[in-house]
Amino acid sequence: MSQIKIIRIHNELLGTYGDQGNAEVLAYRAKFHDIATTITDISYEQPLPRDGNIYLLGGAEDAAQLLSLEALNRDRALKDAITDGAVLLAVCAGFQIIGNSFWANGRQADGLALLDVESLPGGKTRFVGEVRAHSNSLNLDLNGFENHSGKTILGPSAQALSTVSSGFGNGDSKTDGAVLGNVFGTYMHGPILARNPQFADLLLARAIGRPLSFVEDKSIPYKFFNA
Repeated sequence: MSQIKIIRIHNELLGTYGDQGNAEVLAYRAKFHDIATTITDISYEQPLPRDGNIYLLGGAEDAAQLLSLEALNRDRALKDAITDGAVLLAVCAGFQIIGNSFWANGRQADGLALLDVESLPGGKTRFVGEVRAHSNSLNLDLNGFENHSGKTILGPSAQALSTVSSGFGNGDSKTDGAVLGNVFGTYMHGPILARNPQFADLLLARAIGRPLSFVEDKSIPYKFFNA
């Protein structure tokens, strides 16, 4: 049996859109692969452990987003964990935090630079609705719900997580998110892993360092995830 540690970062700040459910989905899916899991919630005031296998960042409003960034900038814990091979899934505000820069509360803030992306204000337009997309690099169809006003521009070294067929994604209606190694960013809520169990399995596989064969949960019709 493998064992992994899931770190849910600043759930009290970054849990606005139900993204905290991604941790529970990972733990649930892990049972199908005989993987033991622990979920550890790290608050804004606590130091971030470096020994996690999967780290999760969720969505939030501007003020909470800036507080989370402030806490993550206290040390290099997240960057060191990624360097050591940990997996990171960052959604919406979390996705913006791990880029080069983003705008919040009317000012530009430097991000963690884990992905070569820059997020800009979207003006009066708010991007709300369903997203359907396909990730060529992961060979996965993805779907989720978006609710954001920021536009994210990919830099020269960034690769889009997926190509959008419906919805706005990064604000250009062409791509959503970005990926580099084991670092994944997306605007899709849902939570995304509940709606895309194969993506959850892929993250688990990355965390334990070996492939996993997708096992369908017969208690929930698979079509539910792509309804």
